[in-house]
Amino acid sequence: MTAQTGSTSVKTQKADVLIIGAGPAGIFTALGLVKNGRGENIVLVEKGLPVEKRTCPKAKVGHCVHCQPCRITTGFSGAGAFSDGKLSLSYEVGGDLPKLIGRQYAQETIHRVDQMYLDFGADPHVEGVGNDAEIANIRRRAIKAGLKLVNCPIRHLGTEKAQLIYGRIEKALLDAGVNIIFETECREVLIEDGCCVGAMIENKDGVTRIEANKTIVAVGRRGADWLDSMCQEHGISHSAGPVDIGVRVEVRNEIMEDVNKALYEGKLVGYPDPFQNKVRTFCQNPGGFVSQENYDGGLAVVNGHSYKERKSDNTNLAILVSFNFRKPFNQPIAYAQHVGRLCNMLGAGHLLVQRFGDIRNGKRTWPEELSQSNVVPTLPDAEAGDITAAMPYRAMIEIVNFIKAMDKVVPGFASDETLLYAPELKFYSNRVDMDEKFDTSVRDLHCLGDSSGWTHGLMMASVMGLLMGERLAAEK
Repeated sequence: MTAQTGSTSVKTQKADVLIIGAGPAGIFTALGLVKNGRGENIVLVEKGLPVEKRTCPKAKVGHCVHCQPCRITTGFSGAGAFSDGKLSLSYEVGGDLPKLIGRQYAQETIHRVDQMYLDFGADPHVEGVGNDAEIANIRRRAIKAGLKLVNCPIRHLGTEKAQLIYGRIEKALLDAGVNIIFETECREVLIEDGCCVGAMIENKDGVTRIEANKTIVAVGRRGADWLDSMCQEHGISHSAGPVDIGVRVEVRNEIMEDVNKALYEGKLVGYPDPFQNKVRTFCQNPGGFVSQENYDGGLAVVNGHSYKERKSDNTNLAILVSFNFRKPFNQPIAYAQHVGRLCNMLGAGHLLVQRFGDIRNGKRTWPEELSQSNVVPTLPDAEAGDITAAMPYRAMIEIVNFIKAMDKVVPGFASDETLLYAPELKFYSNRVDMDEKFDTSVRDLHCLGDSSGWTHGLMMASVMGLLMGERLAAEK
């Protein structure tokens, strides 16, 4: 069916379930429906490419070419799967979903989701288990440093292996009859009389109005800003949650050897003086590579990749400071974006990199100084400069003090040659109000994954999606 709006032709399509976003939350919503025999008339809309076409040109040309949209942050499987592909197997990691559905239920569902990943070919090996004595020593050092070690088993998919696994999932959904529409952007969710009736989507073929009985918004961190605008425009009940601002740290593998072997990913949390904000490590990549992601408006942010077979001489990890804003301020995403753009401005459009010793000495880092260090940057097009000229004072002070505390857990972590890249930003600050069934204030609208503000990372987003899909299948 085609309708005319002025001079614009708008097609109409119907669906039982419309899923916006093919990251883990959207994918597992579809899987939850399919495995319960409900694969018919599901439409899954994705802004990016199929997983088999998600190749970053930088691997060939050596520098970012600013794909629109960025192939690292968009496409089937989302941003997290394409970067490092790690599944956290404990309910203690991955956001606040356990507060919504209960810790035991969250952990039980983690086990079920993990088995599904195994069924699609994930590596059966689990990192961070069976090293009790070594982990106890790391925890002892963390306690002395005033930090908390969160011991979380990790199933590492790997950047390149994750693409194969999600490729099998993509094929399974297509074989089950799920209609996946790629290279298509959702312009607006459609709310009529307090009920969501679908969404308007647009691609090279034009604009389509998809009318759906249930609409699932699972647009990830990449779409958090868009979802916030939808909440504002349509009165979807929500609140401003925390926003994470920080840096990605890179050191030699030798420095992180004990933690890498015992835990693979050491998750440490602290509340350093003088401000006592929550500061944490995130997304540790042993033998990994620092990478660049691009968001709307040309915003470049730093991340890390971790391959199963391709390894570097370095380990990288994020150090993130959580900001919880209070009234009257309600624009945490815009605040973080502003910080990021200041960093990009100083780097002439590139990510910034600075040696920790130069930060302590109050000077910028010069390119020739990087070549004199043991730590060779794995992101060669990062611009040597001065992160402190862009990073907020509060965040910078706490990052420095946290790195000093980390040095007591991992000797050498606070070396002069330790590299800091900026900006590292996590956009999941818009928290949509919902109940344990994921019902929002708008009937027939459900918001899942990192963009909902309730999850951080692959596993919890997958858990939220599976539970949503199973619920929808049971209601039919």
